[in-house]
Amino acid sequence: MLPFSRIRERAEQRKGGADALARLLPPKPDAKALAKVPDDRFLAEMTKRVFSAGFAWSVIETKWPGFEEAFLGFVPSTLLFQPDEFWGDLASDRRVVRNGMKIKSVRENAAFIAAIAKEHGSFGAFLSSWPSNNQIGLLDLLVKRGSRLGGMSGQMFLRFVGWDGFATTKDVVAALRDAGLDVAAEVKSKGDFAKVQAQFNAWAEETGLPYVHLSRICAMSVGENYSAEEMMEG
Repeated sequence: MLPFSRIRERAEQRKGGADALARLLPPKPDAKALAKVPDDRFLAEMTKRVFSAGFAWSVIETKWPGFEEAFLGFVPSTLLFQPDEFWGDLASDRRVVRNGMKIKSVRENAAFIAAIAKEHGSFGAFLSSWPSNNQIGLLDLLVKRGSRLGGMSGQMFLRFVGWDGFATTKDVVAALRDAGLDVAAEVKSKGDFAKVQAQFNAWAEETGLPYVHLSRICAMSVGENYSAEEMMEG
């Protein structure tokens, strides 16, 4: 495997130097801040990722104020108190994307978050205490106890709420394969995920960088060389 320094050098060359690359990285994850995030914001982000899967993200963003209103601010306890008729009516509510199965997932994920919060004090407390060196375990939990949080939906949920992890996007996987990791072009099997986790663990120990920075630097070291403006828009 290539040392991470070689991957970072390539990303710096593509982005115009070390300072330019640093400006393209997100803030370092803050576990204390994550622990204080209200449960409704986690349910909101889960919902956004579920509805964005296989759909234009820009459409979901445009309609999002309607989602917030229709789903009562995504407060789990409030949603779990609603009768079946409330959920049935949402299937014809123009404020949201009218996908019955995805609407059902909001109810199921509200129950998931409420259960975790009961066990750990809050969903944020639970999430902030989960170690980045076991992301595959966390993703497995999201699949088993949540609804429609498999594939990239779970990974994007973790990224957007600020948990420190990697994402197996096309460019990240291409960088891993180029560095010498023997995984498929699309990482789907448990074996490949284990290899990716082990490599990011090794790079985190080698560099001291957050996992999200390692992942972003990998993505910027290969593939389409997007401008800063295009990356912000994406």
